[in-house]
Amino acid sequence: MHIAIVGNIGAGKTTLTEMLAKNYGWEPMYEAVDNNPYLEDFYNEMKRWSFNLQIYFLNSRYRQIVEIQKSGRNIIQDRTIYEDAYIFAENLHDMGLMTTRDYENYEAMFNNICEFIKPPDLLVYLKASVPTLVNNIQRRGREYEIGIRIDYLSKLNEKYDKWIKGYKLGKLLILDKDNLDFANNPEDMGTIINQIEREINGLF
Repeated sequence: MHIAIVGNIGAGKTTLTEMLAKNYGWEPMYEAVDNNPYLEDFYNEMKRWSFNLQIYFLNSRYRQIVEIQKSGRNIIQDRTIYEDAYIFAENLHDMGLMTTRDYENYEAMFNNICEFIKPPDLLVYLKASVPTLVNNIQRRGREYEIGIRIDYLSKLNEKYDKWIKGYKLGKLLILDKDNLDFANNPEDMGTIINQIEREINGLF
């Protein structure tokens, strides 16, 4: 069983991944942020490093999926390869921070990779408004995230909504993060688990 948690920066993906993994006794798989050799350069000079950063993410996410498919274990994954392409790379291109030549090259690589991977059994989308995202980003206080602009988060939200609206690769569950405090409210977490149970019980 492979469940993937998706959503904008600050939506609560890592927290939910952690809590679900603990609840089910499954293995969590997180985004490779700490050892990313491009992240700091990217935030300092986005146009110069956008393509390098996205290729790094694409490669590490592909390795993750291969590992998930080979392992045969039950996995809860924090963020997917699809977000790299449909949200972040596309947005960098829209903002003029990635050239059309680089974007088309990236897209071709992504499409090739998609022929060899299986989508998750269940995709869980944490939908959150910009004020909720900003609040969460400020609360966790990661240095490289402090300068993230509100219009950037808004653009990403638009990309997520568009992608989710057209998502046809498998089962999908949309959770409204504005009205859920699963980190502090056990009742909210219970509601989420019930909804996931309903979805995955139809998979077996």
